[in-house]
Amino acid sequence: MQTGSPHLVRRCLFVGLWLAALTAVGFFLFPGHTYLQSDTQIYVPMLEHLWDPSAFQHDFMVQRPHMAFTIYDEMALALRRLTGLGFREVLLAQDVFFRFLGLLGIFLISVSLKFADRVALLVTAVFGLGAVVAGPAVLTIEYEPLPRAFALPLLFLAIGLIAHGRDLSAGVAASLAFLYHPTTTLAFWGVYFALACWPGGGFAAMRRRVLGLAPLLVAVILLLIASRMQAGVTEPPDFLSRIAPWWEQVLRLRSTYLWTSMWYPHWFWHYAILAVAAGIAFFRLHRSMPADLRFFMAGLPVLGLLSVPFSWLLLEKWKLALAPQLQPARNVLFLTVAAILFASMAAVKAAQSRRRGESFLWFVLVFAVPAGDAVHWTLFTRLADPLVRRRLFVDLACAGAAAGIAWAGSRPVRWWFWPAWGAVLLLPFYLYPAVGKVQNYPRLHTEAIVDLSDWAGSATPKDAIFLFADAGRDLAPGVFRATALRAVYVDWKSGGQGNYLPSVAREWWKRWHAVDALKFKSGDLRRYARLGIDYVVLTQSAAPSGVQPVFQNTAYRVYQVR
Repeated sequence: MQTGSPHLVRRCLFVGLWLAALTAVGFFLFPGHTYLQSDTQIYVPMLEHLWDPSAFQHDFMVQRPHMAFTIYDEMALALRRLTGLGFREVLLAQDVFFRFLGLLGIFLISVSLKFADRVALLVTAVFGLGAVVAGPAVLTIEYEPLPRAFALPLLFLAIGLIAHGRDLSAGVAASLAFLYHPTTTLAFWGVYFALACWPGGGFAAMRRRVLGLAPLLVAVILLLIASRMQAGVTEPPDFLSRIAPWWEQVLRLRSTYLWTSMWYPHWFWHYAILAVAAGIAFFRLHRSMPADLRFFMAGLPVLGLLSVPFSWLLLEKWKLALAPQLQPARNVLFLTVAAILFASMAAVKAAQSRRRGESFLWFVLVFAVPAGDAVHWTLFTRLADPLVRRRLFVDLACAGAAAGIAWAGSRPVRWWFWPAWGAVLLLPFYLYPAVGKVQNYPRLHTEAIVDLSDWAGSATPKDAIFLFADAGRDLAPGVFRATALRAVYVDWKSGGQGNYLPSVAREWWKRWHAVDALKFKSGDLRRYARLGIDYVVLTQSAAPSGVQPVFQNTAYRVYQVR
């Protein structure tokens, strides 16, 4: 034991440093990170209101937080009090930490198949490039510091620990994920309950698995206590009612990703191809997997596939209010995760068996996913597009290099291996955005919106209400709300909370129509005052002539109407 200790320390240091490096390049380069780009436009104003109840007193979206069944808000508030930092800093710090734990989980899964550390890190790096899960609009590595972004990596860690027989530790990790975002963990716990009841492995294995359920019981109790103490909740979620026709109309407009029938035929074929690829790769690998990991790696993608018809039944057939809150179709994410992970590991296995052509083809599939071209048949019909050719070049170059390193990594290491290995791990994080021109998200934080937010935060009353009258579905109003700490009468993003609370959906629908879906029509600006709006923001192109703004910059003009 003592003889092996220095080797163990060196191994842990080597793996830890490379996982930290992969976390850093993934966070700063690709797939990157965002803040106030998507759902944080909803969460951050709610956190600011909980921190300072005098903020957003007249913002309908902020007044009804839907964070009762998560410790996301409690942790953010506690870390802000403890560190003195802002919400941006404490949320992004958690994001980095949980991304690291997620990559550690993928590494543990890989080494459980008896891969050398250097090869397992290659699989981890490929996974770290992330993937867009089209249809339900989720990601394998979330760009924003959201509850789901914290919960999902913890599930990867839990699966990695299960692969090594560490069920109690896995239960702690998955229970923490449950506390952050319960719905993300339902498929995991469904498979784990089935595993705990499975008679294989004998009494000792069953006892170990049952012990892994103990942390979940504690987590459920803690979450129930936290939900009773949630500040600002004015309407408990209704899980048992039916979706009224008006609410369905709002959901179909605002949350198209919920309706799986709208995925047909494009994304149905996409997931069919992923399922076939995952099935073939699993068949190649299953004998090398530990029994418990094999159970998980078969169960999660199957549940992911079944979640699509299940979502259709709940939402489109039975019209249960539970469906838009539970969003079961998002579990198809686990099929994408399995396809990427299985194909990467199958590529390594093929390389180790000197089947270099097969290894290359598996890696081609894997490296196509981060480029956004995925595995559908339209890729090769668009080769005339220079952007498609760029991305195909990145895909083939990365696949060839990874196949070569996977083959060399299973043989005695020569002097040239380590620099080549490091380049194969890190360069794809640069090549996708720089050469492939893959842009995962638009640039919302322009100088103009920051300038406008700074002015509003310092020169207008704290209870002022703003309207971006010609914004349409633009997301700039959400950036303004969270940075200026001023109420916005209505915007496209705030409608997303209508998935959880019908009263918010009804209010959003009423306001959305009251301002003509934010499609400004020339006329008397003071008509907005009757709605309780204090300031109207217009882009330069829509600004009326002959009216003096109280503020203007290169993009916006602001008019005081009340």
